[in-house]
Amino acid sequence: MSTPALHRPAPEDGKRSYRANGRLAATFLVVQFGQLLVLPLWLLPTNAAWGWLLLPSVLLTNSWWAFIHDGVHGTLFPGKAFNRLAGRVNAVLYGAPFDLLRRGHLLHHAFSRTTRERSEVYVPGRDNHLLFSLDYYFRLCGGIYYSEVAGGLAFLLPWPAIRALMRRLSKDTNLVEPIAMRILKPTTLPAVRTDVVLILACYGLAFALYGAHAWMLAAALAGRALLISLVDNLFHYGTTLDNTHYARNLALPGWASRLILHFNLHGLHHLHPDLPWWQLPRVHADGQMGYQGRWLPAMLDQFHGTIQEQRLRQPA
Repeated sequence: MSTPALHRPAPEDGKRSYRANGRLAATFLVVQFGQLLVLPLWLLPTNAAWGWLLLPSVLLTNSWWAFIHDGVHGTLFPGKAFNRLAGRVNAVLYGAPFDLLRRGHLLHHAFSRTTRERSEVYVPGRDNHLLFSLDYYFRLCGGIYYSEVAGGLAFLLPWPAIRALMRRLSKDTNLVEPIAMRILKPTTLPAVRTDVVLILACYGLAFALYGAHAWMLAAALAGRALLISLVDNLFHYGTTLDNTHYARNLALPGWASRLILHFNLHGLHHLHPDLPWWQLPRVHADGQMGYQGRWLPAMLDQFHGTIQEQRLRQPA
């Protein structure tokens, strides 16, 4: 896949995009506060059928993550502080601290398809295939989101406990240690802990308000976990190893691509991580990058399971 040439967008395009991002931020906040407060306080007490309003929130999961993702890359708004604030507020409502998501995602760009970041690839003789497969399917079916939530909670522990847990979980086949070492910096850890306390307060209150209907909120969060996890490795599954800049662009109808803020153009994103979502379609078209598959078939392909490392090695 060749690297496409970039064009400089007109200033008015940037202003329109920031206004669009403002509307998106307002939409996602309304949806989440509706889910966490309005629904349990005023609607569910009148009729349990109002619980179906949780479904649109679940279906918008990948759109919302794409929005947070642009916050991670600092491309939502022109001011760094405001961009970070928008990212943190949305990340708290999402359920994981912003800096954990940010560090994890930026390290994904640095280590994608290396031994540290290739969730479906196992090495016979090193990995127990059964246990590796069970872990793979757990991650695929919700485990990515659950690990983000649990990872945030872990940073509330005292320093010695965090370091002991890091040593226990860290391997040269995962990103636990590099993520943890970055978050444990004195400039980062307080913000992460603040986010986690806010998450606990937010969701503790929400579950209390749902009361007997708390299972509905739990089901919605399970749906969020599934959709996040299904897409996490979607663009990389089965691709060749050790090329951190490669990912697939996956075809979607125009309306669906817009709905997820063109997150399907992930191959282009890996080549130019600093491109905001609204520039991706034009650069993709100008570069004649094409598509390396379709969204739904690629998603289903992941259920074929783990792949031996040797199968993905290019011949010397």
